[in-house]
Amino acid sequence: MRPRERFDWRTAGPKKPPPEHGIRIDKAGTTWWGQRWIGALQQVLQGDAGRLARGKTYARAGRTHDLVVEPGAVTAQVTGSRPTPYQVRIELGELSEAAWQRAIAAMAAKAQFSAELLAGQMPSEIDQAFHEAGVSLFPRERADLKTSCSCPDWGDPCKHVAAAHYVLGEAFDRDPFLIFELRGKTKSQVLAALRAARGTPEAKAPEAPGVKLGKVSAADYDRPRQALPALGFTFDEPSAHGAALRQLGTPPAWKDEASPADVLSPLVRAAADAARRIAMADAEQPAPEPTAPAPEAPPRKRSPKKGKQRR
Repeated sequence: MRPRERFDWRTAGPKKPPPEHGIRIDKAGTTWWGQRWIGALQQVLQGDAGRLARGKTYARAGRTHDLVVEPGAVTAQVTGSRPTPYQVRIELGELSEAAWQRAIAAMAAKAQFSAELLAGQMPSEIDQAFHEAGVSLFPRERADLKTSCSCPDWGDPCKHVAAAHYVLGEAFDRDPFLIFELRGKTKSQVLAALRAARGTPEAKAPEAPGVKLGKVSAADYDRPRQALPALGFTFDEPSAHGAALRQLGTPPAWKDEASPADVLSPLVRAAADAARRIAMADAEQPAPEPTAPAPEAPPRKRSPKKGKQRR
């Protein structure tokens, strides 16, 4: 990469206004995975505080645009003081196919991971699955991230790279699967692999040699061999809403831009909440305390009637 020329702030012209198609962010890092990506600016890239602050101002003003996420790299343009936008590139290496297979196997081993991913959420312990695969989903050291910008600033990262990094962090908040795509797998590839791994039939237990099953009569077929344990029911909210709808996917006849899960999930959730309130009505409302019966009023004494006196 060519050495950068020194930038003279005294000769810099006024900044151009942000483009109309610029990406304005409100607050990046509203999710834990978005925070992990934003944290890489300080912890991995070890960016200068002043440049990071100016980069956040650029991101909020909508100076970052034409952001493209592809396997292994993110490219973007940032409008500054020069006539042409600066070209920004952030590289994060793709994971090997073998590493992806090990990570997906580790994710599929936990039903909670599959449910949250199918619901569009990033499991909080996702790093553990990638750690078991011998890799990391998020950047951990300076060698994991490579940045470049066409601006003349010597800072690394410069404010233009920081702006693109913040915009990407908000994009990750909205769609965590962009992190997978940056690492080499699309959303559909990851979900298809998870469904395939979760749908693999379990191996049958080997039969013990020399052991024969006893005969069961028709009368004893449904008769329990011992007393059944007491059953208990809970109506806790699911950790991820709409997982079943997302797992079913989109039918071929669906024409709407939004997926069936996006359209139906709010209705299913509202119905589930209503059912839970109805089911828990008796349990959530405390029974009225018994009150002592009111004491009976004593019988009223009647004064004797005065008879007429005979003279």
